[in-house]
Amino acid sequence: MSSSDIAIRVDRLGKAYTIRHNQSDHVTMAEQALERLKHPLRRSEREEFWALRGVSFEVRPGEVLGVIGRNGAGKSTLLKLLTRITGPTEGQIDLWGRVGSLLEVGTGFHPELTGRENVYLNGSILGMTRREIERQFDAIVEFANVERFLDTPVKRYSSGMYVRLAFAVAAHLETEILLVDEVLAVGDQEFQKKCLTKMHDVATTGRTVLFVSHQMQSVTQLCDRCIVLAGGQLSFEGSTAEAVHRYLAEGAAVAGTARPEARPGSVHVQEVVPAKASFSPSEPKQFRAVVEAGAELVPGTWVSFHIVDDLGAVVGQCDSRLSLVTLDRPGRYEVDLTLRTPWLKDGRYTVDTFVCHSAVLDSWQGACGFEVTPDSPYPTAAPPDSVGAVAVLSDFTVSVAASPGGGGAGGHRVGSAPTS
Repeated sequence: MSSSDIAIRVDRLGKAYTIRHNQSDHVTMAEQALERLKHPLRRSEREEFWALRGVSFEVRPGEVLGVIGRNGAGKSTLLKLLTRITGPTEGQIDLWGRVGSLLEVGTGFHPELTGRENVYLNGSILGMTRREIERQFDAIVEFANVERFLDTPVKRYSSGMYVRLAFAVAAHLETEILLVDEVLAVGDQEFQKKCLTKMHDVATTGRTVLFVSHQMQSVTQLCDRCIVLAGGQLSFEGSTAEAVHRYLAEGAAVAGTARPEARPGSVHVQEVVPAKASFSPSEPKQFRAVVEAGAELVPGTWVSFHIVDDLGAVVGQCDSRLSLVTLDRPGRYEVDLTLRTPWLKDGRYTVDTFVCHSAVLDSWQGACGFEVTPDSPYPTAAPPDSVGAVAVLSDFTVSVAASPGGGGAGGHRVGSAPTS
């Protein structure tokens, strides 16, 4: 692959830090000297820690690459190396084009300057000319929705206003490469949708995006492919669907479905069990939760189940109050749930369980898991790219219109079918 076909090349990249142990905290140099005189032979222990090692990958122009992994996997270190905030210990980075980054809220902003002044300042830091900034200025302000506060110092901005303006500058200024960290989680849902749409638009113009996120829905919607980091190393590179599956499977292996320990209060979910390990999409799905309620139980306490898909989205909530079922006195309860609708698509699901009154008394996320088999009850199987998390029962009416010349056969057909 020639350099013209590559926007980013990372080759055997590594970053090591030195961690010191048994080192006393001293405020002044005099205290340090006194400690050295008292203990001349004491030496602090040093440990070499590799935050990133042996990472290699390439990104093509116009591609959106997702970077996913658990906390401490090395994602932020990778972005700091790509933006040259810090230098690598080993390996090489080649970048073809200017880099715009949004790693933290307001990166490159000066709190005493106004929003208007910070647009020009941040654009200059990104290497843009004043003419380029002026050409995009109105679009930046409109996207960030801060027109009323444009001449107000950004130190008075809310965190939401801050991140909107920061993202707007990074996304609209014409850098060839855009690096985006988890900061989009600061914005509200409407703003996050705008950001995802904007990054799609950025990629279609031939610019390259590296997107770091723990929100698997956003990763699935945005990214062409992904890399998965684990323990500072590249554990997978490939399709987004396979990368997300591996990431979630790794998390499930770490977390498991072990019962949470040392939870406060006297009301606890002891066990949540599905009737069987797998269900077909159309059949009812039964679960049983065992709840131990101590003397602190308040009458009218209810149990709530959340059905969560493999991207972490809650596709359904089941509240025992809707069936007039509550816990009214101390004791051991077996709470049975039958999920009749909706028809879940094939895949892996988990059940989050909550016991609530005026507040959440106990919760157990990932209390149990179950599979929905790909055996389709539909007349024809749903295509893999069908949208929607569940299938909804609906009625369709089809009428055959008469031909323009008249005499055409008329008629209609009514049928019920689940739609995605």
